[in-house]
Amino acid sequence: MHQGRVVDLDPTLALAAARLSALERLPLADSVMLATARSLGAILWTQDADFEGREGVRYIAA
Repeated sequence: MHQGRVVDLDPTLALAAARLSALERLPLADSVMLATARSLGAILWTQDADFEGREGVRYIAA
């Protein structure tokens, strides 16, 4: 965790997450993570099947 970065959930990011939630039918918490990754140009690595096949995500089945 010492190598991580803390990102504030500001109004711009919150609106981007809300749009993702509606457009991609994601739960809001998931859309916040994805919107954050996309805003930073990062890849979201996950084992959560809700993200499988989404742009900017590397899904690894558990």
